[in-house]
Amino acid sequence: MSHPSLASTVALAAVILVALLVQKPAAGQTRSRATEAPTAAKAWTPPRTPDGKPDLQGIWTNYTLTPLERPKGLGAKEFYTDQEIAELTKRAHAGDLGEEGDPGFTRPQAVRYDLELYGFDPNTLRYSSKRTSLIVGPEGVVPPMLPAAREKNAESAAKDKGHEFDSYANRPLSERCLMGQERIPMLPGANEGNLLQIVQGPGYVALLREQNHSTRTIPTDGRPHVPQNIRLWQGDSVGHWEGNTLVVDTTNFTNLTPFRGSSEKLHLVERFTRSADHTMIYEFTVEDPTTWAKSWSAAIPWTKTKGPVYEWACHEGNTMISTILRGARVAEADAAQKKGK
Repeated sequence: MSHPSLASTVALAAVILVALLVQKPAAGQTRSRATEAPTAAKAWTPPRTPDGKPDLQGIWTNYTLTPLERPKGLGAKEFYTDQEIAELTKRAHAGDLGEEGDPGFTRPQAVRYDLELYGFDPNTLRYSSKRTSLIVGPEGVVPPMLPAAREKNAESAAKDKGHEFDSYANRPLSERCLMGQERIPMLPGANEGNLLQIVQGPGYVALLREQNHSTRTIPTDGRPHVPQNIRLWQGDSVGHWEGNTLVVDTTNFTNLTPFRGSSEKLHLVERFTRSADHTMIYEFTVEDPTTWAKSWSAAIPWTKTKGPVYEWACHEGNTMISTILRGARVAEADAAQKKGK
C-alpha cells in the first residue's frame, strides 16, 4: 500500500467536499424504513452541520473482533460479561481465540512475513462491544437460505467450475481491483481496511472507505430511487433523516455482486446514529424474499479516530491478474504436452 504526502491527503478531502457542495438536490420522495431495525442507541445530542443536520463527519473505525455470526456453542446468548470479554481479549492477544472472534489479517500469512512490519499487532486486538455476534436477536446467525436460492447458487457455481482462469472476466471483482472492502453492507475486520471518512454537504453525505478507492455519495434531498431497469454493483442508495439518524435505503442491485448468496432482489436499509462524541452506531437490515424467508439485522459500533485515510493502492500495476492467467496458460500447455506423449 502506498502512502501519499499530507498535501495530497488534504487535497483529496477538499475535492470530495467541493464536489458535495456544488451538486444540486432533486425533488422526490423518501422510502420507508425496514421493519426489523435494531434497538436504537441511547439519546445523545450530536453537533450540527451549517444546514442543521446531525454532524456525522470525521474519520471512523469499525475495528472489532466480534464475528458476524454467533459461535454455535453460545446458543441464544447475545452478550458476554465483562469477565468473559477480558478473557477472550487475553486469548486473542495470545493467538488462541477460536470461533469466538475474527482475528482477520493478524493471522500468520507467508506472503507478509513479519506482520508487525505492517502494523498488524495482535496485542491491539479488541472487541467493540459485549455482543457475541454482530447479528442481533436470539438466533445471532444469518437465516437459512431458501431451497430455491441454494439450488440457484449451486447451479451458478457448477457452471463456473473449471472456467475460473479462462480470462480476467472470470476472476473476482476484488482481485481485479474493481470492488473490495467498500462493499455494502459495511462489515468490519480486524487490523486492516477499517477506516471510513464521512463528509457532509447540503443534500448529500459521502463515505470514503480505506479500501478500495471509491467514494460512496448518498443523496439526502428526498429523491426517489432510479428506475428498476437501472442496475448497479452497489445498488442505488437514497438517504433521509429520522431524528438524529441517517437512514439509507438501497435497492437496484445486480446479480454480479451477491451478498452472502443474495439476488438482485436484495434490499438494504442502513442506519447511522452518532450516539456519543466518539461513537457511531452503524446498523443494517438485509432482506431478499428470494434468498431468505425473513430479514436479518446487525449492529456495529464505530469509534472516532484521527486517521488519516491514506490512498489505497490495490496492486501496484495489478500484475497479479496477468501472472495468474499466465500461470494458467503454462499449466494448460504442460497438461497438453503430457497428454500428447
